[in-house]
Amino acid sequence: MTENVPATGGVSPIVAPHGAKAAFFILTFGTFVVGTGEFAIMGMLPEFAASLGLSAADAGHAITSYALGVVIGAPLITILGARLSRRELLLLLFTLFCCANLLSVVMPSPELVEVARFITGLPHGALIGISALVGASMVERRRRGWAVGRILSGIAISTLVGAPFSTFAADHFGWRIAYLLIAALGLLTVLGIWRYIPADVPNRRNSPFREVKALANTQLLLTLLTASIGFGGMFAIYTYLTSVLQNVTHVPEWLIMIYMIVCGAGMLIGANVGAWIVDRDLNLAALLALAGSALVMLVFPFVLHDEMALMLDVLLIPAFVNALGPALQTRLMDFAGDAQTLAASLNHSAFNIANALGASLGSFLLANQFGYGALGIGGAMLSAGGLVVYVVALVLLKRSGQTEVRGDID
Repeated sequence: MTENVPATGGVSPIVAPHGAKAAFFILTFGTFVVGTGEFAIMGMLPEFAASLGLSAADAGHAITSYALGVVIGAPLITILGARLSRRELLLLLFTLFCCANLLSVVMPSPELVEVARFITGLPHGALIGISALVGASMVERRRRGWAVGRILSGIAISTLVGAPFSTFAADHFGWRIAYLLIAALGLLTVLGIWRYIPADVPNRRNSPFREVKALANTQLLLTLLTASIGFGGMFAIYTYLTSVLQNVTHVPEWLIMIYMIVCGAGMLIGANVGAWIVDRDLNLAALLALAGSALVMLVFPFVLHDEMALMLDVLLIPAFVNALGPALQTRLMDFAGDAQTLAASLNHSAFNIANALGASLGSFLLANQFGYGALGIGGAMLSAGGLVVYVVALVLLKRSGQTEVRGDID
């Protein structure tokens, strides 16, 4: 049976109470705040470790705790909040995000700080996934890629602005002040959502397990698997980029921050270019992102001793990888059916699984003396693995006789 659905869909865009521009700004600002909350600790880890009397390795457990919270929280919170409207969920989850960051500020011991970071990670996936759904609901179907890319660009901006600012605040005032500022930005987001985000109608009769049942969709599961593998290559390299710059390229300390800014710029470029391609050909966007990221990662071992060539590669790797985000987020909307909120949230659980997978692969390669150049080879293998999964998904879709399967975002 072939299912053909018009490209524009059958649901009219939701009208924001004070205009779409204000609503999109708040949603993008929200993902910026959440992204800053996630990435801030990577730049202030030395100060964080010193203040708690920890080694750098032990301090890294706080990062792991946050990632674990994301993976667990995305499906759990979405299921528990099945009967709430998306606006209600955003208000509730950003309030939890604020409170959990305040907990991080006041907890006296490393163990309790880890608990606070775990709690902070719980709303992460749902916040970004629901924000993308709300943005998509405010535009025509043909502009969904743009809407999703616009909102996800907040995460890229957090690596450019939020994380470096947090590092500066931590260096001068302490890491607790940095998290206090992040909590304050979260509170501003709550107020913005209250005023500018349209109030959708909740389904109070919805079963918490309705979305779980709707997940029994091969295309949806393969899309999540693509994310879990395909994003991993970037983290295999990004996690150890500072070590590469210090131990192989031997750049001065001040230049390391420039490389980090270039990496953030690549993420921002990728999110926007990827979104532009999605609105023209979603599958092409995904295939280009995965194949392109594999190629630029293969170049990585050959440019380690060339500062300018390495900087270009550091720009291109996150650009290609991040171009995958709008494609997969939009594809999940297409195939999720009644599981829209859960699928959108699980995409960010998959992203964090890829984070852990990439970092673990990098650790394995370095621990077994393969050298820093092997990070690029390992990363390329993960991108190629994501590409294989995506191609399998397309082949299975074609064999099923479906030319297009689309779910409305209402």
